[in-house]
Amino acid sequence: MENQYILAIETSCDETAAAVIQNGTKIVSNIVASQIESHKRFGGVVPEIASRHHVEQVTIVIEEALAEAQLQPSDLAAVAITEGPGLVGALLIGINAAKAFAWAHQLPIVGVHHIAGHIYANALVQPMEFPLLALVVSGGHTELVYMKAHGHFELIGETRDDAAGEAYDKVARVLNLPYPGGPHIDRLAHEAEEAVAFPRVWLEEDSYDFSFSGLKSAVINYKHNMDQRGEEFVAAHVAKGFQDSVVEVLTTKALRAAREYNVKQVIAAGGVAANQGLRTALEQAFKQEDVPFYVPPLKLCTDNAAMIGAAGAKMYEAGVRGSMMMNGRPGMELKSWV
Repeated sequence: MENQYILAIETSCDETAAAVIQNGTKIVSNIVASQIESHKRFGGVVPEIASRHHVEQVTIVIEEALAEAQLQPSDLAAVAITEGPGLVGALLIGINAAKAFAWAHQLPIVGVHHIAGHIYANALVQPMEFPLLALVVSGGHTELVYMKAHGHFELIGETRDDAAGEAYDKVARVLNLPYPGGPHIDRLAHEAEEAVAFPRVWLEEDSYDFSFSGLKSAVINYKHNMDQRGEEFVAAHVAKGFQDSVVEVLTTKALRAAREYNVKQVIAAGGVAANQGLRTALEQAFKQEDVPFYVPPLKLCTDNAAMIGAAGAKMYEAGVRGSMMMNGRPGMELKSWV
């Protein structure tokens, strides 16, 4: 079989990325230009700054991805691009770069949902077996997605307020930890010998939805109460208590959903899937269930273009095509393409 190469571009938030994927499963090149240092002093991503960085970097990362892959545009089958969701200005820069490249080289273009990309990062590590359950935990999304086949997405649970990643960043700010907060809270939690007892938010008995806003508020109130009493608190104990709550809720709901839907495989996806506490808890829980559990390596959990290429390759094979009318869709819903 002749090899199929997809050029993928990702600019949905604060990473400018390009990659070349072979046959939907092999990374030939994967270039990421991070903006973390630029946003760190603001405690979060500033959309205007993110967009300006994308303008500066997008052509460079595309050229670098092709050079590392030792391929010419004529070797490519298609261009895959993140269509949404994300910051509208950031999305538009990647989309227009992808459209210009595709038009110049007479290539088809495929618009990929960012969360589908995170899920398909797993296809770059091992084959996806259906039916499967995907636990998506990223900066703006916390979702349980049931898949009975490639390109079939059934949303069975989602966050009703703060996503887990947002809660991590907000709690990190309360604890005076740098942005992004997740890795710092994870590190502190592992250093702690004690944990502050914070609530677990389960919602309705049969619900697979999530809510982390109340937990975030509980951390803020705890700190305020300690400050008012003139008592010092141990940041590591707060971090461990917060993380224990998040991890227990995510793991318990994923376990229950895996049993109810009788899945053959459970996968984790998204930036927060890089969290060591969460990875360990999920691995242990599903090992006891005797259900295969997989999570991508850290570099494929955070935003990258390889994951967009993996999803884009499956869409291309299924006959999905975008057009030169494609626009950034910041509120794009995850929909099946089959």
